[in-house]
Amino acid sequence: MQQQSAENIDLAGLVADLNSLLRLKTTVIGMKLFARAADMEAIPKIRRPNAIHTTDQVVSMAARLGWTVGITADDLVGSQCRAVIGLAPQDDKWLAGENYVGVWHGTAEDARKRQEALDVVPFGHYQALAVSPLASGRLDPPDICLVYATPGQMIILINGLQYTGYKKFEWGVVGETACADSWGRALKTGEPSLSLPCYAERRYGGVPDEEMLMALKPSHLAKAILGMKALAKNGLRYPIPPYGIQSDVRAGMGVSYAKK
Repeated sequence: MQQQSAENIDLAGLVADLNSLLRLKTTVIGMKLFARAADMEAIPKIRRPNAIHTTDQVVSMAARLGWTVGITADDLVGSQCRAVIGLAPQDDKWLAGENYVGVWHGTAEDARKRQEALDVVPFGHYQALAVSPLASGRLDPPDICLVYATPGQMIILINGLQYTGYKKFEWGVVGETACADSWGRALKTGEPSLSLPCYAERRYGGVPDEEMLMALKPSHLAKAILGMKALAKNGLRYPIPPYGIQSDVRAGMGVSYAKK
């Protein structure tokens, strides 16, 4: 299954297919970094904050409200949000994580270990970031897509990614600052990146209890959709129908495996 380049992908079509396959509740969005703030500001219908926010809030303005929003480092509340997306240096002061001692971690050593574990975009390459509903096409193309989904929806998405060109996905959990597990890692590595949204994402970004987050390139999302369509033809689709914990399993499994 050949991957498409981001420039040749029908983003609105991707979103329509994804919603048809997974019945998502939350708007699928794109995220893009800009070397020049002026290029971000030139995006059609871009909104600029008039208050100070976390990146979680800005992401949810796109995912929950359908807005196209652009930010620079000055729009973000502190170095943690800025550093994950490469808008602030990951220097010794940042790595020390002093603000988190006695809050999220019991010792300075624990706080530093967490900071060192974060996947972040290298500093010095970008001045701005924008998020927008993927179907709008305003980021043309985005660096990554963000898909919020329940665990049941997410495993079908992962199965789609693995339908051809199989690889085992191994994701980590940093704990607080879980955005480093999703968009931080995906922007840094270009690899599909799954996270359990953290306290800040749920408190400030309004992420519901039941949602997980996958960050991945448009080409990976297109690959996952092709895989999910193939799985659906095999009868493996969302929603996953409960079979019954006391039923004879042979009839159900026979639909998929009887001819094997």
